[in-house]
Amino acid sequence: MTVEDPYLWLEDVTGEAALDWVRARNAGTLDVLTSGERFGQLRDAIREVLDAGGRIPYVVRRGSHLYNFWQDAEHPRGLWRRTTLEQYRSAEPEWELLLDVDALAGAEGENWVWKGAAVLRPGHRLGLVQLSRGGADATVVREFDLDAHEFVEGGFFLPEAKNRVSWIDADRLYLGTDFGPGTLTTSGYPRLVKEWRRGTAPEDAVPVFEAKPDDVAVSGHHDPTEGFERDFVYRAIDFFRTEVFERTPAGLLKLDLPHDVDVSVHREWLLVQPRTSWTVGGTEHPAGALLAIRYEAFKAGERDFTALFTPDAHTSLDYYTWTRHHLLLGTLRDVKTELRVLTPGPDGWSEAALAGAPEFGSAQIVDTEPDLDDEYLVDSSSYVQPSTLSRGVVGGEVEVLKQAPGFFDTDGIEVSQHFATSEDGTKIPYFVLRPADAEGGPTLLSGYGGFEVSLTPSYSGSIGRSWLSRGGTYVVANIRGGGEYGPEWHAQAVKANRHKVYEDFSAVARDLVTRGITTAKRLGIQGGSNGGLLMGVMLTQYPELFGAIVCQVPLLDMKRYHLLPAGASWMAEWGDPDVPAEWEYISKYSPYQNVHADRTYPPILFVTSTRDDRVHPGHARKMVARMREQGHPEVEYFENIEGGHGAAADNGQLAFRTALAYEFLWSKLTDGRAEKGDAATRSTSSSPRGRGSAGPDAD
Repeated sequence: MTVEDPYLWLEDVTGEAALDWVRARNAGTLDVLTSGERFGQLRDAIREVLDAGGRIPYVVRRGSHLYNFWQDAEHPRGLWRRTTLEQYRSAEPEWELLLDVDALAGAEGENWVWKGAAVLRPGHRLGLVQLSRGGADATVVREFDLDAHEFVEGGFFLPEAKNRVSWIDADRLYLGTDFGPGTLTTSGYPRLVKEWRRGTAPEDAVPVFEAKPDDVAVSGHHDPTEGFERDFVYRAIDFFRTEVFERTPAGLLKLDLPHDVDVSVHREWLLVQPRTSWTVGGTEHPAGALLAIRYEAFKAGERDFTALFTPDAHTSLDYYTWTRHHLLLGTLRDVKTELRVLTPGPDGWSEAALAGAPEFGSAQIVDTEPDLDDEYLVDSSSYVQPSTLSRGVVGGEVEVLKQAPGFFDTDGIEVSQHFATSEDGTKIPYFVLRPADAEGGPTLLSGYGGFEVSLTPSYSGSIGRSWLSRGGTYVVANIRGGGEYGPEWHAQAVKANRHKVYEDFSAVARDLVTRGITTAKRLGIQGGSNGGLLMGVMLTQYPELFGAIVCQVPLLDMKRYHLLPAGASWMAEWGDPDVPAEWEYISKYSPYQNVHADRTYPPILFVTSTRDDRVHPGHARKMVARMREQGHPEVEYFENIEGGHGAAADNGQLAFRTALAYEFLWSKLTDGRAEKGDAATRSTSSSPRGRGSAGPDAD
């Protein structure tokens, strides 16, 4: 403990004194926010959305099966299962159960949370199941036989750690784990990648590569594509720079590429997406372009790349994925999705449109099976159009497989896009959803602004029921730091230019008032993780613009963020506070260092999780303690014991946490007025009809 920070003791995650403090704060907040009838109605309405049987069971295809992980009221921890395409086309598919996580947790007396499975190609019989205690990023790894529906006795097993594992073949893995002192990076991720053979101890695995202590992580990957079998090692120098090696019988071959490019290899093709302008082969390619060259030709020294995509002022590349013979692109034009298909041929690459993107919406290619064919699954939705999952084959027909039910009445909901002007003159897009009669109603503004993450339009039954149906207006800001306009949109706002993120968000807030959409007193904001840092800066730098704030799983103490779990991996985004020149600009916005007793702040609710081993709960704990010590009257706090970085381990916890946030915001922004038509109560008792998405809302 130091004079500078008297609340360091709250960083002791499971210390008894710290947990006593958490219990006391939780009790006070829950007494204020959950005692009324409205909270229970709101929670139940959200839970009905999350558990609804009509939700789309999203699948990935592996060989002849479609795999799904499903959670509902009867199976809160979830079911891992699979079916066939023929069955999936039916209204009620027959599922082959692989693993019941609830039953496993009960039998073993563990609080297991599903974290995914890596399945061995091409046979798809063996899987590496990852299970977390309480939702933390750290996992236990256990080998699973998908045909026998059971864990492999004496199979591959790793104790709890931030493990990185992937298959080489049925008897070998690439392994990264905590081997003891000195084997993790300063970010807490594996520093070593080894080749681990079945029947041997992890510590006896053969070393493949050792990263530097200050790197983020290292990992190995085997590509089993027939005729193109290759092995790669990826050294993550920081969050945005990676060194790529091919592992050959002669040793590691470093690919002659800049560190700040995204790289992928598929069959004969090498694809490169530069994050900054790159001149190669006599041609300058802008940041965010997508370039292609034959991999073997590149290794032989050729540098004549083909530009498959070139961004412009309005359009960026959001993602790409391969089928067997084609490359599918998802682009964003002013944050709305357009789909393209590119095909290599003897005369070069051809390009055509791929249908499936709605107006003011997004379309995501959720799966392909590039080992086998040109099938793809596309999920499309908009703010008012529930999700539709379709199956297509490039060059053929598209069939609708599933349509989710609608969970709120979209009639009269208006969707518009506007542009605010930030301090440096940059136009910042934002979307507004509002009922036609929402004049003067409360407005909720959300944003993220970091790590090149794009916030694209999508349907949310929870937001619809919890906010729009009650007469509220919902706004999403596409501020810099995100990826809505490609890597440069992000790069404009890192490190010393981080202030642009906050200027953008405040500009959107002011524009909402200028347009008459809301007033400062009725404008609430909500964000999590990096978005939680955004909320903290809005609280301390722009308190006059907002009527209430919900700050979830946040970073707030930017003086110490790099010393807490995973924090060092983000210094490429914000900077190193131990470097005086970098702390100079970080210190200007770090919320924990910029909250003062003599300022007036809007009401704020902090939400975090004891089991969050990505963003330390100490950030929120210490901020609340400091604000309470300074005498600020409306500071609420809730810490869920489970849930990891999502602050919820199952749908029940997610519904509770979501309802808590919306109840807080509604009560502060409406001065206690009843909502439109008591909509939250009405929607709970009605059966969902039509189409809709019931997936959990993202922070």
